[in-house]
Amino acid sequence: MHALLKLSALIDKINEAVGKLVMWLVLAAVLISAGNALMRKAFSIGSNAYLEIQWYLFAAVFMLGVGYVMLKNAHVRIDFVSARLSKRTNALIDAIGIVVFTIPLSIIMVDLGWPLFARALASGEMSQNAGGLIRWPAMMLIPLGFCILLLQSLSELIKRAAFLMGLRDEPFSVEPGKSDEEQLAEELAAEAQKKLAGAN
Repeated sequence: MHALLKLSALIDKINEAVGKLVMWLVLAAVLISAGNALMRKAFSIGSNAYLEIQWYLFAAVFMLGVGYVMLKNAHVRIDFVSARLSKRTNALIDAIGIVVFTIPLSIIMVDLGWPLFARALASGEMSQNAGGLIRWPAMMLIPLGFCILLLQSLSELIKRAAFLMGLRDEPFSVEPGKSDEEQLAEELAAEAQKKLAGAN
């Protein structure tokens, strides 16, 4: 199990790096979108390539960021149910969900997505829109994104198993604590209290 935990830590490091890259892709998408809108409105200059690169980047953020979201335990949960369950029960439910749903889905999507990517790459498939982009980078995101999700799923399964075996204190990568939003809300409330106290 210690070797598996080392593998899990390596996968986590990879997805941490991918997550940081994805954050830059968000900035790139915003800048391209704003620049494209400005060029269209101010100078009546536009290109389908600019429009398509925006959705390529959006797809990249979504597909490549899924492993990072799972690593940070920020995926959608039914919080009002999971909050009432013990860590052990949540870890067991997570492990079952990973084995029954996430891993099989990831394998199926890699298997289905790879031929699409290979065909687009071999044929040099282009967008049907005038001035559009080549399609294989977008097609590549399907198997690549689900491969990233598969790796992170294995990492999370290892962590849940280690927790259930008593080898870890926490089942998740992220230590429990307040979210960024909660911390910001508390800081704003404290600042408001100071202003009220100063006014009185």
